[in-house]
Amino acid sequence: MRHLILFPALLASLLSLAACGSSTPEDHQDEQGHAHDDSKGHPQSKKHDEKKGHSEGDQHEAGVSESGGHSEAIKLTPEAIQAAQLEIAPAAPGTIRETLSLYGVVKPNAERIRSVTARFPGVVRSVSAKIGDTVRQGQTLATVESNESLQVYPITSPLGGMVTERATNPGEQAESTPLFTVADLGTVWVELALFPRDRGRVQVGQAVRVQTADGGPVREGKIVFVSPLGALNTQSLTARVLLDNADGSWSPGLYVRGEVTIGESSAALVVPAAALQELEGGTSVFVETPEGFISRPVKVGRSDGLVVEVLDGIKAGDAVVGEGSFVLKAELGKGEAEHDH
Repeated sequence: MRHLILFPALLASLLSLAACGSSTPEDHQDEQGHAHDDSKGHPQSKKHDEKKGHSEGDQHEAGVSESGGHSEAIKLTPEAIQAAQLEIAPAAPGTIRETLSLYGVVKPNAERIRSVTARFPGVVRSVSAKIGDTVRQGQTLATVESNESLQVYPITSPLGGMVTERATNPGEQAESTPLFTVADLGTVWVELALFPRDRGRVQVGQAVRVQTADGGPVREGKIVFVSPLGALNTQSLTARVLLDNADGSWSPGLYVRGEVTIGESSAALVVPAAALQELEGGTSVFVETPEGFISRPVKVGRSDGLVVEVLDGIKAGDAVVGEGSFVLKAELGKGEAEHDH
């Protein structure tokens, strides 16, 4: 009898479970009655590919050089460019010189030196010029009273130039010896020591680039004379260079080096030697672009100390910074230091 009471309750429970059903992933339907296969799952959102990096729109304003290297653009105002004394010129074909280095000294141009003497013996009454004075042609240097006529007459400079020697004072007797020496230093001679083994390579008319021994200014001149006689004490000949000295920067007595051009060869592309800067373990030049000044790594070839052959990295017409490029290197280093912080 007990079994009969429990059976209806068990049957009711089984019927209730059948009515609800047991939905499987394969039989699930959406609101429109379409079936979905939830076992496969919904597609996940596409992951960000970090390896691809940022898009071009997210790139740093620095820019990318033609050679593929990353380089920050340095922007300067026209006033800043002028203040930094940047010299900018297009890369172009040029000439590489083959040179011979010689050493020597600056001397006055002997053809532009005059010794000044008294026309008549007498007593020096006044002296108005001293060593180092710049005088003009016809300017009075002293006055002398003639022993015979007792007349006082002027001693004048025969040319414009500098008083380099003075050998008289008021009250002294003026005779036939020079009272003054005046030198026109608008041009000077550079006398270079030439050893016999190099005599056949140096000729009158060859161009010479002269520089002070301490690496100072450079000036161009030409060989005007090669001595046929050797010096006994040095066993060398003298190659003489005529050098313009209108600005007075080449003082007699200075030791100098002369680079004599003994041959020339053409190069497809050259830049000033001052344009080269060492960056990140390589050689680079700074090029002016619409975005600013950008450093570009270059491969270089021959050099004569004034210009350098460029084999790769830039093209003809690129506006390259020559003198003053070290200012841009310093500015680039400053910018990198700020990024590190």
